[in-house]
Amino acid sequence: MRGKAAGLMLAALLASASAGAQEPRVPPHARPRVVSLNLCTDELALRLADPGQVLSVTHLARDPLASNVADRARDVPVNRGLAEEVVPLKPDLVLAGAYTTRTATAVLRRLGFEVLELGDPQTLEEAYAQIRLVAERLGVPERGAAMVRQMEEAFARLPLVAGPRPTAVVLRPNGFTTGRGSLADELMEKAGLSNLAARLPTDKMGQLALEEIVRAAPDLVVVNAEETAPPSLADALLHHPALAPFKDRTLALPLRLWTCAGPDLAEAAALLAAARTRLSAPEAGRPVGGVHHAAAEGAR
Repeated sequence: MRGKAAGLMLAALLASASAGAQEPRVPPHARPRVVSLNLCTDELALRLADPGQVLSVTHLARDPLASNVADRARDVPVNRGLAEEVVPLKPDLVLAGAYTTRTATAVLRRLGFEVLELGDPQTLEEAYAQIRLVAERLGVPERGAAMVRQMEEAFARLPLVAGPRPTAVVLRPNGFTTGRGSLADELMEKAGLSNLAARLPTDKMGQLALEEIVRAAPDLVVVNAEETAPPSLADALLHHPALAPFKDRTLALPLRLWTCAGPDLAEAAALLAAARTRLSAPEAGRPVGGVHHAAAEGAR
């Protein structure tokens, strides 16, 4: 029954798409109209495109805890990543993540829609490349170049590091961390921190035992826990009594700041650098934690 229902839905979508096949989707020389099915592509589309060029973004784009563009998304129609939501809009371009909405993107491709999939950037250069690519496909390459330039200038303004670098470890739910070769690792390096996980037997995304963290005694623990997040078993490790000695050197940095390609990456590095400065100057009366919650001040 489920397969039959899926077949009927696809047939209906094909009929809907065929009905409008003879209609020009966009006037000649106009910028392409876009639908986004991924939070990271939501952010790029809303920051780079003209008003009205973005036909729909995911419902997550309006969530200020998850999104850096909640204000921009307020008046844009939202979707939940379903092909049947996209087809009636007749977009010229569909932006999607490489690991999400796989069924929807497969259906949309079969219907003849142009789909651009983006993976998670693992380096700043990959992030810059994604920004330039999306800007080009949206018909605004100069805006992509300007965003990259803005980020490069922000990184260049980070304070220089003199002397030994404090050690830091990113601790995410279930003990996951970010090791060598990850975007977070590069941002910590830019901020003047030495990523402890890069020295341990884990690569990019791995798990660290609580005992390893306590034994290594990092100078700074960076967590992704949100102040308003509900309790969960996955987050229980972050509140383990063994981590109590690190309470005053813990930085809660929202995950939304250092996941997607965009100017928030530079803001995340600046917040990490500020935490590193506080580590070096405890006499200034500004402890890193207790727990210190970093607040994003960039434009949403």
